[in-house]
Amino acid sequence: MKQSLLILAAVMLGFSVPVQAKGNAEAGKAKSATCAACHGPEGNSPTPNFPKLAGQHQDYLYHSLKDYKSGKRKNAIMAGQVQNLSEADMADLTAFFSKQKGLAIKY
Repeated sequence: MKQSLLILAAVMLGFSVPVQAKGNAEAGKAKSATCAACHGPEGNSPTPNFPKLAGQHQDYLYHSLKDYKSGKRKNAIMAGQVQNLSEADMADLTAFFSKQKGLAIKY
């Protein structure tokens, strides 16, 4: 009985681990031109008005995009930007930005 509960607990834990977006960083770089207008070419925003994406955790970026797309996270600019992104687009973009080096920019 005890062994069955341990196996069941291990299986349930396996299902509860968040799934990481994989993505292709090179494809993400090719898709990032629109993002660069606000966030900079490598995700290091040149102004304090837009967040730096470079070096952020991929899961954080991916879930942020999904939340903008679903409306869970509210931002008129981002809602329009993510509207036509596929799951693969979001995974590719977040793979690219997460691999970039975040820079300390003086404003």
